[in-house]
This record gives sequence, C-alpha cells and structure tokens, in this order.
Amino acid sequence: MSERKVAKVVTGIKTEDGAGVKLTRVIGHRDVKDFDPFLMLDAFDSHDPDDYIAGFPWHPHRGIETVTYLISGKIDHGDSLGNRGTIADGSCQWMTAGGGILHQEMPQPSEHMLGAQLWINLPKKDKMTAPAYNDIQAHAVVKVEEPGAKIAIISGEYHTHRAPMQGNFVRTTYLDVELVPDKAWQVETPPANTVFLYIVQGSLLVAGTLYESKRALLFGQGDSLALTAGPAGARFLFFSGKPLGEPIAWAGPVVMNTQKELEQAFRELEDGTFVPNCEKAHLNYYN
Repeated sequence: MSERKVAKVVTGIKTEDGAGVKLTRVIGHRDVKDFDPFLMLDAFDSHDPDDYIAGFPWHPHRGIETVTYLISGKIDHGDSLGNRGTIADGSCQWMTAGGGILHQEMPQPSEHMLGAQLWINLPKKDKMTAPAYNDIQAHAVVKVEEPGAKIAIISGEYHTHRAPMQGNFVRTTYLDVELVPDKAWQVETPPANTVFLYIVQGSLLVAGTLYESKRALLFGQGDSLALTAGPAGARFLFFSGKPLGEPIAWAGPVVMNTQKELEQAFRELEDGTFVPNCEKAHLNYYN
C-alpha cells in the first residue's frame, strides 16, 4: 500500500460573493488543473450575521454541480424547478445545474454559520443534462463512530459504510471527520482519484508536518491516506473523485468546455432563454 503525501497546501483568499457574503475561497480558478474534477470550494465560518445575510439572490448555473453542506447554521433556498427548502445543521443541498438552472441561497441569522460549498465539474457528455436537486437531510447522512473519531458520510463510501448519495456524474466521496487530540486516522483511496481535504478546525499532522486550520491539503498519488489530529483535535472535510481531464471554459456561474459554449450560455442569459420562463431582470450572476 502506497501512502499519499501532501503535494500542495492552499490557504485560500478572503473575499465576498453574492450580494456581499464574506467567505474564504479555498480553491478556485487558479487550482482547476490540480484539483480536477473539483472546481471551487468556498468556506463559511462566522458568528456575525452581517457577514452573510445579504445572501446569494437569484442567479444561474450551467455545467456543474454545487454541493452546500452546513456543519451549523441555516440557509433557505429555492430554484427554477420549484424546489424550496432549508439547509440546516448537518444537512446538504446537492444541485445538478446541468443545462441550466436558476436558484437562490439566503443564509439566515445563526449562532455560528459554519460549512462549505463545493463545485464539482460535469463531464462534457453531461454538461447539458436535465437539472436536478437532491435534499440530503441530516438524518439521511450516514454517521460512523470509531474510538476517537466521528465520520459523517455525505456521499460515497467509508470502509463498509455507504451513503445514499454517490454522485450521478462524478462519483464523489465527501466526508466530515472529527478527531480527538492525537488520534491517528487512515483511509484507503482509489489510486486514480484526486484527493484533498480542508481543515475546518484544529490541526493535522501529516508525515511529520503540522498543518493548521483554514488550509486545504492536496495529496499526491497513492492508495491510502494517513494523518493524526493535532493537540487540540481536528475537524476536516475530505474529498475524493476521479479527474475528468477535459478542457475548461469558465466564467462566473457557468463552466463549459469551450469558449463558444460559454458565449452561447451568456447570450441565452441576456435574451432570457437560459431556462424556460427565465426573466433576465431577475438574474444576478457573479464573476
């Protein structure tokens, strides 16, 4: 068994998106080659509602899946398919934008808004698939308790445990892992997959180096991953998926394979044909 080593450390940048939501963009445009098939990871961590209540008003997406997971907090959402709901503590919204969808995400005042939104690229053959929505409530998330460790399986598998969600287009393992201080943890990983994690709280020791919170660690090739929680313990989000190896044309909320496809999407946004019954006056899209 070959153990994966840390290949890249990303601290991300503090920024604002939507109508003024303060967040940390952990990975983004600059990282797409290394993190393929994962496009973007935004992390939320605030005790001040003024940082996020402006929210993400109605905006479009095409060519991707967005996965919003909250450790704690509350986000009301809706989309052009007529779906409405709330993401709350320990729950997840998994949206397939496919050929085009409009949605909004409006965080509500909470004691602690803590979570992340992940963008997963769609394969070329599935870019224009019908949009779809998956509401993963906290009770549906498979939870595993081990000595010194708690693992929530948002999608994919962990040891012999399997989540209801696997990822219909890119099979994705997404884990929320909590470790007590100095706890060693190991997991097998498909050798062909891109594997990375984001340290939400605490610190992690990997191959003799201690990494503090608010960092993403991208791992090199191998079929296993081993780490140890730091002296205050650790909580991290773990991601694994097979790279697509396809060209990317990306602007704002749309990710396609060619510039021509991208230009077509924005023409449709301007003329109101991006999705049926789309009114361009209602759109906000961010770059």
